[in-house]
Amino acid sequence: MKLQLKHMVIGVLIMLAFAKSDMQAATVTSTQCAMCRAVLESEEDNSTAKGVNNGIKYLMVIPYILVGGVFYAIYRSRKKLNAAKDEV
Repeated sequence: MKLQLKHMVIGVLIMLAFAKSDMQAATVTSTQCAMCRAVLESEEDNSTAKGVNNGIKYLMVIPYILVGGVFYAIYRSRKKLNAAKDEV
């Protein structure tokens, strides 16, 4: 049981490391397509461009949250299953 927990923790840490590196890459580089960039750079104020960038970052984070939720659900169900086996 401790080995399964160890593997689960390692998997979550790897997933978080990839998510963090993707988020850092997204903040350093422009996350816009060429057409969006051309339209948004033609404006005088950059408030719309900032909003589009924030929306893109938001959409990038959601899959990581969903995958993390699936892993947590699997972990929780296996933990309950192992607890039920130990009681019997």
